[in-house]
Amino acid sequence: MGEQKVHRIGQHEQRMDFIQHLLNDVEALELLLEKGLIEDDVVRIGAEQEFCLVSEDWRPSKKALTVLEAINDPHFTTELALYNLEINLPPLVLQTDCFQKMKRQLISLLSHATQVAEQEDTKIVLTGILPTLSKNELEKEYMTPSPRFDALNEVMREFRGSDFSLHLKGVDELSVKHESVLFEACNTSFQLHLQIPSHDFIQSYNWAQAIAGPVLGISCNSPILMGRELWHETRIALFQQSLDTRSSSYALKDQQPRVAFGTRWATGSATAIFKEDIALHEVALSKPIETDALEELENGCIPNLDALKLHNGTVYRWNRPCYGVGGGKPHLRIENRYIPSGPSVTDEMANFVFWVGLMIGRPAEFDDMPGCMDFRDAKANFIKAARTGKESVLKWKNRPYSVRNLVLEELLPIARKGLQKMAIDENDIRYFLGIIEKRAKGITGAQWQICNYRRLTKAMKRDDALVMLTKHMYENQYKGTPVTDWSKVPITQPKTATLATHIMSTALFTVHEDDLADLATSIMEWRNIHRMPVVSRTGELVGLLTWSHMKEYRKTKKDKKGSRVADIMIKNIHTVDPLFPIKDAIKIMKKHQIGCLPVVSNGILVGIISTNDIATAYNGQGIQQSTEQIH
Repeated sequence: MGEQKVHRIGQHEQRMDFIQHLLNDVEALELLLEKGLIEDDVVRIGAEQEFCLVSEDWRPSKKALTVLEAINDPHFTTELALYNLEINLPPLVLQTDCFQKMKRQLISLLSHATQVAEQEDTKIVLTGILPTLSKNELEKEYMTPSPRFDALNEVMREFRGSDFSLHLKGVDELSVKHESVLFEACNTSFQLHLQIPSHDFIQSYNWAQAIAGPVLGISCNSPILMGRELWHETRIALFQQSLDTRSSSYALKDQQPRVAFGTRWATGSATAIFKEDIALHEVALSKPIETDALEELENGCIPNLDALKLHNGTVYRWNRPCYGVGGGKPHLRIENRYIPSGPSVTDEMANFVFWVGLMIGRPAEFDDMPGCMDFRDAKANFIKAARTGKESVLKWKNRPYSVRNLVLEELLPIARKGLQKMAIDENDIRYFLGIIEKRAKGITGAQWQICNYRRLTKAMKRDDALVMLTKHMYENQYKGTPVTDWSKVPITQPKTATLATHIMSTALFTVHEDDLADLATSIMEWRNIHRMPVVSRTGELVGLLTWSHMKEYRKTKKDKKGSRVADIMIKNIHTVDPLFPIKDAIKIMKKHQIGCLPVVSNGILVGIISTNDIATAYNGQGIQQSTEQIH
């Protein structure tokens, strides 16, 4: 899936050549299935661990390439952003102590990476979305230099025909536009792979879809993005929107996103799913392919199906069918892409064991999924679980279940039988499923984050709360304990703010220059606001009203009946951009004897820094005059 030597799909002959290889690969896969050449006599598991890199002040680090070079281990590879890396764990046969072996190997690899990263003043954090990520880290300079990523960015923008839009609504709301696919880099997952016998692939795939909702609900760990409390697993909506190439029009069209759960139960064989994705989604990337899959098969060789695998890697089903070749034998597997990274390795492995146990333990009644469950119920369960996590009420066997009760009463017994069927060590079954049981009765990673973030934001500014949350996630996860045993985050000021964006207030009351002055001064008085920015209809900063202006206007109001905001506002304003150093902002405020600095990005007002904001960040140092002395 991480093939780097690729480029955007070309025109004419190059395009036709790649698509022909793609069609031949599908035909070759059908022949492999017909001839019984797919490896069906063994079951293996595998995983991909994505993780975040943060600096000493707990913010995204750009040192991925430096750290990767120093790690010098083929298990590690790059991700889309320079603040992420990935570990590819080798497959293991599903038997006895395989999960403990994988856990030990993962801990060993992470420990090695941690030691190397520390030499670069960098730390490793396991989390679905890094709390301290901001819009600043979505700039092109944070994208990993790679032909694959550059090509992906270019072709996705071309398909869409405009900038990418993100609009998420949970407890808070986030609406922002961006010019690249770097929104995708905000997602960090623990991807699970399970080899599936070819004769059972469709039944297994449909079952994977059916259990996705409750498995996600008990595993959520991504509730916060850019300081906004959104979905319990915000990654689900974020990932879909980050790679959404669909364009809007006045016509009512049913277009399928490249990131999707699906629209119906699968039928036929595994090739039917690949065919559907080829039919629905335009080819985005290509690469030179030297050999023809059908010719290889005719000559007695097992083809790699490179064209099919490359296209499949640009269609992001939450349960993705995969073809691979290992030891000269072709196999099919399902890749579970919806499980987030973290909160700890122990939690991740418990999620893995739970999912694998469910997959293997599928009750016979679910062999005919269309006959026992409506697909829309499975899809609705998945969306509800992403939105509200363990607090969701899902539909199962035509009955409403809370995620807690569904996991405890129905799914844990199925998972236990499935693991016993594969002769997994009984102590491991009790240990890992016990973590899921305790989480069902206690809290998930998402609930831990939400609870602590709400506490912290009552006592400190948003940025400080995000820093403290990230710091204690790091400290807890390296103790190795599951999230149900994590303690509350202590309320102490981190004092890591250095830039305007770290301390600025973003929840602003603004007025337009054509508004009545009476309206503006009334709002200031009602809300006890000392400074109110004046913006144009497009959000550009055009002026500023201060408390002293309001009081002066109120004194002479009779002489200024019908005045507009533009008549009384300050027009010559000192501003800074979000990445402006706080210490330099203090110097500007002292020099010009002003009590606030609007923060502007490309002319658009994005925040404001006041003396109170600086006092919180610097304990009052650097500002010598009182608020009352500053306009």
